[in-house]
Parts: sequence; C-alpha cells; structure tokens
Amino acid sequence: MGPLPKPTKKQMGMVSFDPQAFLATVGAARTITECPKDYKIFSQGDPADAVFYIQEGRVKLKVKSKQGKEAVIAILGLGDFFGEGCLIGQKVCPATATVIAPSFILRIEKNEMLRVFHEERKFSDFFLPYVLSRNARIQEDLVDQLFNSSEQRLARTLLLLAHYGKEGGPETIIPEINQETLAGMVGTTRSRVNFFMNKFKKMGFIDYEEGLRVHRSLLNIALHD
Repeated sequence: MGPLPKPTKKQMGMVSFDPQAFLATVGAARTITECPKDYKIFSQGDPADAVFYIQEGRVKLKVKSKQGKEAVIAILGLGDFFGEGCLIGQKVCPATATVIAPSFILRIEKNEMLRVFHEERKFSDFFLPYVLSRNARIQEDLVDQLFNSSEQRLARTLLLLAHYGKEGGPETIIPEINQETLAGMVGTTRSRVNFFMNKFKKMGFIDYEEGLRVHRSLLNIALHD
C-alpha cells in the first residue's frame, strides 16, 4: 500500500489564503504605517529590502540625476505596489517615495514576499497582472514621450491620474498635484502646463469645482492625431 496523501488545508481546518486579507492586515514581516502628507517612505539610494502597498492615499515617486535635475516618474494610489524591484535583485531604491496625501502604507519585507509567492498560488495570480500592466504602462509612457505633443502628454497624464478606464467615472484629482509636478511628469515647463490647463478649462475638459476634475471629453485631446 502506497503512502497516504497529505491532508489539504481544507481538511486540516485551515482557512484558504486570501490576497486581499493579506494586504489589509499586519503579520509576519509586514507592518502598516499611517503616513501624513510629505512623509518620506524611502529615499533614492536607500537599501531596497521591501515591497510597499498603498491601502489608502497617494504616493509620489521622484528621481534625481547626478546633475541635480529632478523628475516625477509616477503618482501612485489605492491598490498600487512600489519597491517591487527588490524581488529581482535590485539593491538600492532608484527613486524617492513621498506621501502627497494622508496614507496607510503596508510594508512587506522582501523575504516574506518571496515566501508568499512560492507558497501561495493565489497571491502570484493576484500580483502578476499588476506587474504586467505596470510594464505595459511604462512602454506606453515611452511611446508617449517619443511621438506625442506636450499637450497630448498632459491630457493623457490627467486621464491616468483620474483613473480613466477603471470602473466608474473619472475621479477628482487631489489639489496637491500642482502644475509644477505635472510639468515634471509630462516633460515640459510649468508655463506650458498652465497654458494647456487654461485651454482645457475653457473647452470644458476639466473644472475646479471640487478640486481638479477631469471629464471624459479630454480624450479628444489625448487621442488627437
């Protein structure tokens, strides 16, 4: 008679793994920090030893060149990961992560993330689509920089910040994302951003009634050939 099969988690009375519950609670090698505005999560050049998940709020990623030039490379929000480069051998943080609105940030140590990947298929299935969509977004950003005008890049940036394409309509963009930050993301000057923002407002593509609100009609600019 052959060896008996190992009991499953269900047979042992264990609760099956839930990725959302894992990301919503503290536990082994993971902590949650309530972060005020302007809180610095990590700086460019710090050791890369953890992955972070935004439970609530917004985070800005900014890089600085050896010549002292700075650029905002991403504005992240609810449900976004960052710092995942440590999982593929990245030794130091390539950017500075700063909170731009009151946030709750989950920090997961690198070894804990790797353990969960190996032991929990459900988490791998949850995380992989995020990584693939992030890579696709990076490629789209590169194409945008190479071929589109600064006006189109600004329109696309505003739509992305408003979560256009996700369930529900575009949401209000928080006031902390100012024109200087937008200029850094788009790769143009603040004066050009101001010019285009005034133009978008006159055309009814955006309004400031509840902060900065983006309307779907802004796609007319983003998709203009």
